[in-house]
Amino acid sequence: MAKLVLAGRANCPYYAKAELLADYLQANLPDFRVHKITKHPYKWEEWLRDICAMNGWEHKQSPIIWRELSNRGGKGLLLGGVNDFLQYAQHYYGITSTMLSEEMLTIAEENLQTHIEIVKEEEEIRSLINPLQIWITSASAPTCYHLIPLLANGEVFGMTTEISIHLLDTDQFKEVLCGIVMEAEDLAFPLLRSISKHTEIEEAFLQADVIVVLDDILFKHEVPLLEDCIREASEICRVYAPLIEKNAKSSVRVISAGKTFVNLKAMMIMTYGPSIKPENIIALATFWENAAKAVLARKLNINTAGVKDVIIWGNVTGWSYTDLSHAKVYGHDGAIWGPPNFSRPLCNVIYDSSRIYPESPSAQRSLSSREYHCVGMSLAHAVATVLRYWYHGSPPGEIVSVGIPAGGQFCVPEGVVFSMPVRFQNGGWEVMTELEVNETTREILRFLTHDLMQVMISCV
Repeated sequence: MAKLVLAGRANCPYYAKAELLADYLQANLPDFRVHKITKHPYKWEEWLRDICAMNGWEHKQSPIIWRELSNRGGKGLLLGGVNDFLQYAQHYYGITSTMLSEEMLTIAEENLQTHIEIVKEEEEIRSLINPLQIWITSASAPTCYHLIPLLANGEVFGMTTEISIHLLDTDQFKEVLCGIVMEAEDLAFPLLRSISKHTEIEEAFLQADVIVVLDDILFKHEVPLLEDCIREASEICRVYAPLIEKNAKSSVRVISAGKTFVNLKAMMIMTYGPSIKPENIIALATFWENAAKAVLARKLNINTAGVKDVIIWGNVTGWSYTDLSHAKVYGHDGAIWGPPNFSRPLCNVIYDSSRIYPESPSAQRSLSSREYHCVGMSLAHAVATVLRYWYHGSPPGEIVSVGIPAGGQFCVPEGVVFSMPVRFQNGGWEVMTELEVNETTREILRFLTHDLMQVMISCV
């Protein structure tokens, strides 16, 4: 079988002559096939140079015609230009072209218009499939490494939503970002349209739909000083917020995540970016919520997923309160058994909650109460979980702890980002104000609010 490739400038009259002859041969010879390639006049020279360099050919005019060795593999056999093709057709098939110059010019013009219309149609089709633009700051952090597969596998945004991931960090981590990009590309996720690295702060958050603000503090074995965390968080948010306003989409959703003052970073982004919708900025508390569930599950000898509705109140990575009064336990090996959806209040399962989770009766300082582990797997999972809830809704009836801009709920004054129980639905969240809060908890919330207000004052 003869398979020829015919390529040329879309407006080339000699390409038009060769094309008409090739079409005639294909229509009348059962074993003759032709593949046609047209290029816009502005792009033809570069394309021709590249194809010749790749195959080791010498050719400088339009069209270029070669025969593909479909049965033997390897590079094609160059025939040459239009005159070479005419000689080839005459020699092998006894057929030639008698097309006049005027007819060649008319068809060449039609070819150019057809090429322009096809390119425009292809661009319109691609524009209908707009990938979700996701930006991750401090992308050299281990959390980002674990987060990328979770975002790209389709479970967070949906199996029909393509995403583009943008990794942002300083120039000193450029090689790390290159390595992450290469590994992510090697995973070959169908929904990952592209992944790129960025070290120029001016181009940050372009067309962003989602922004994940990770830690900008390099962790060492010692716990960082409180003052250093506040200063660094304030400075970086002072830079990020105006860029988000300028470059991101108006509907952008921002998650402040990490292990250093996520509430503070969320508040500072709101302060320095007043045009960003406050309801679209949240502080991640799910990481600490899951950690508390894991402690309870280990003590009760059940799966961590069997502990629900633990609430984290207050400043997620500062003074916070782990509230177990609404917590439920599923699958507990006790005297009472039921179906898989059967649950029991945690308070009925344990005799003394302080023996299970010693800090639970009072506020604890998260920044110093837990050992830092920089693996990032659990934090990445928490980010992915909250994003999935934000886009598709949280499980019905289940409590999720999130740092959100308070609006007077549970006597927490407006103007602070405070972790409290919410539910996600219809692409947004709402505070679960129907939950009963006893006087002891209210007193703790007043203390947590006062502490968070002091942190805010120290940033002014």
